[in-house]
Amino acid sequence: MRRTVAEHQLAVREVLARAWYAPGGAAVRNTAGVRIPLTEAPGRVLAADLAAPVDLPPFANSQMDGFAIQVPENQPKVVDLAESTTYLVGATIPAGILAPPLVAGTAAPIMTGAMLPEGANAVVPVEAAQPAHFPDEGESVTLPGTAPGIFVRDRGSDLPRGSIAIAAGTLLNPAHVGLASALGCTGLVVRRRVRVLLVTTGDEVLLPGDPRAADGLPEGKIFDANMALLRANLLDAGAEVVLAPVVSDEPRALLAALDSFVDGAGSDGAAAVDLILSTGGISAGAFEVVKQALAELDVDFVSVGLQPGGPQALGTYKGVPFIGFPGNPVSGVVSFELFLRPAMTALLGGPAPRHRALATLAHPMTSPAGKHQVRRGVYEGPAFESAASVREVGGPSSHLLGALAQANALIHIPAGVTELQAGAKVEVWLL
Repeated sequence: MRRTVAEHQLAVREVLARAWYAPGGAAVRNTAGVRIPLTEAPGRVLAADLAAPVDLPPFANSQMDGFAIQVPENQPKVVDLAESTTYLVGATIPAGILAPPLVAGTAAPIMTGAMLPEGANAVVPVEAAQPAHFPDEGESVTLPGTAPGIFVRDRGSDLPRGSIAIAAGTLLNPAHVGLASALGCTGLVVRRRVRVLLVTTGDEVLLPGDPRAADGLPEGKIFDANMALLRANLLDAGAEVVLAPVVSDEPRALLAALDSFVDGAGSDGAAAVDLILSTGGISAGAFEVVKQALAELDVDFVSVGLQPGGPQALGTYKGVPFIGFPGNPVSGVVSFELFLRPAMTALLGGPAPRHRALATLAHPMTSPAGKHQVRRGVYEGPAFESAASVREVGGPSSHLLGALAQANALIHIPAGVTELQAGAKVEVWLL
């Protein structure tokens, strides 16, 4: 079976949606709400609307260090420096106290954020006063004409009580956390993280620290990069990651490993895992363990018009969505960025989509016909009169981890394009 990139993106999303959404699409089964402290909220997705429990601000207060005064309500909303009035200076109002009522004909020195006293409806900044400082109580000060509401933050002017402060499904950032704190919240109810079982396969693979490599890496063996690389990407995308031991190229070993994690429930009572993600064993070789173990089950092994990342596996294992990526590390990262990360964003509300930009290619490039090619690149954003540009780092080979570590962008060359000249515009995804 052969698919385009767009077709496989849709297929991944449909498989995950069928498993994660309740019948009829009314709710997402794996996103039941859990309350967490505000300190842990950035990067999580809000499970239910947060209604403001108080007015914000909770009382009318001063926007400036200045003088609280009363002016006629029908006064034009302009400041007239030619129209000035001399007031007696009242008692100073610092922030954090219940302000006493304003005495008629007085101007009360008031600090930024302090409660506006009863009877006051405007604030004149201290720098506009004559003298331009705070005289002692009982002395006089001359202030320019002003209008009602000037430099006053009305009660509830930011958010009135009962209004929706943060909508359900919002991917929370520091600003949301600050808002929740200002509303008196100590925690928020967020969606549960999607739980991903990550499985690495291959007889040649050793994890760093394996005792078998204590005296040096044995001949024919390699240290695994996929588990660390994809785990980091999954964590960055807001997933909870469950790691399986490296599985040998033996189908029964793979099935036993999957069963040990899939059967039963997690410690929180939810599904043991919401997704199985494997790397390696899905191509056309003689020891493709994932294909050998799952080919007769509900898993499709397809070829996608993509380089790197052409071989893909997709289906379910005992009702749990199963996605198989190629074993080459760069192929796995490209597959994650093109297929899994966008599906998580669409279905779960996070992570945030990759920022996409157009950049000028710094050098010519070629691409195989009929394949959407993704290259690693170094993107330099626009500065002053310079347009955004990108240059390739490394080459098209899918084993070049050194180049991946240098890259800050993925360069996309559409399937119908085989040659690009220096100066051509290309789409890049910023990492």
